Amino acid sequence: MNVIVAGGTGFIGSHLCAELADRGHDVTALARSPDDADLPNTVETAMGDVSAYESIESHFEGQDVAVNLVALSPLFKPKGNLSHETVHLQGTENVVRACEEHDVGKLVQMSALGADPNGPTAYLRTKGQAEEVVRSADLDWVLVRPSVVFGDGGEFVSFTKKLTTPYVTGFPGGGKTPFQPIWLGDLVPMLADAVEDDDHVGEAYDIGGPEVLTLADVTHLAYAAEGKSVRILPVPMPLAKLGMTMAGPLPFIPFGPDQARSLKVDNTVADNGVAAFGVEPHELTTLSSYLGVENTAKASA
Repeated sequence: MNVIVAGGTGFIGSHLCAELADRGHDVTALARSPDDADLPNTVETAMGDVSAYESIESHFEGQDVAVNLVALSPLFKPKGNLSHETVHLQGTENVVRACEEHDVGKLVQMSALGADPNGPTAYLRTKGQAEEVVRSADLDWVLVRPSVVFGDGGEFVSFTKKLTTPYVTGFPGGGKTPFQPIWLGDLVPMLADAVEDDDHVGEAYDIGGPEVLTLADVTHLAYAAEGKSVRILPVPMPLAKLGMTMAGPLPFIPFGPDQARSLKVDNTVADNGVAAFGVEPHELTTLSSYLGVENTAKASA
């Protein structure tokens, strides 16, 4: 098949492009700056910004399946003139329009766990609004909603270290927010299966890893991987939100009030969709094993 991957040079996209190419597909990685991408030689690249329709439209000609991975980080405030509305909602509208105008038969949309048009953060609201656009499109679709994704080049582990210091640190709410992180190497084959297998059409999958970890758990593991310990002191959430709100306008502060709200959102799955891809949760890679440290805090979810 001919597959175009919007966001194909990013953290998840570059690995998905390689996986699809290994499976024998003709793959095009669409990105704003694809020239320096670390991709197999068999993967074509195309330059385009999903928020600017004219820049991407022609690249969808002759494609059988499109994958939309383009997203801003839920953990850090957007940079420059970027916004969740422009990237998630307008970007998805443009991808859907390009698919429909060029007879692309299928779209695999990577959404987010907890996506909701009425969600508590701009990230979750616009992800939910984008899902509505996909569901109403005149093409086959698959929605994949992962919890946070970790792996080489990912930001999840480094995020906890940006919020903390080793040995003794304060943490908003004591770091009690639960996550169900999934390893990049486990998620990518599922996305590739969603591209190939039409049994997934019309389905939305909540995807989580093998264990539930709080941000405090992740922080302990991140520092343990460096041979350091950390004692976490809780910072009341109202105080943390006030601090992030006041610091948010400063360009060198990567957090704002929306990120403070995100620290109160449960990021775990009620029914893990990995089973639809022939995988059992206990077979997935844990964060502790990825980091090469022992985790005695949590059992498998």
